[in-house]
Amino acid sequence: MKLVPLGDKVVLKQKEAEVTTKSGIILAGSAAKEKPQEAEVIAVGPGTSEVTMMVKPGDVVIYSKYAGTEVKLGEEEFIVVKQADIVAVVEE
Repeated sequence: MKLVPLGDKVVLKQKEAEVTTKSGIILAGSAAKEKPQEAEVIAVGPGTSEVTMMVKPGDVVIYSKYAGTEVKLGEEEFIVVKQADIVAVVEE
């Protein structure tokens, strides 16, 4: 099974929360449990006549904190958001 988004929707796979910082400090309590707002784009809808899709599968994006609908498909969890809820693409 796979998710196929409609219209201007985007399926995201949320990155795992970091439990240690880059310098090796271990995060405890709520800091380690807070979900990151960074995710990988898994699938992109076709867009609409008003919305041209600007992200593609494989992009790493930052999305609005309370955006989207959480969906569990098998053992995997995804978030379906409107493209407008994506605030930036992370480039390396």
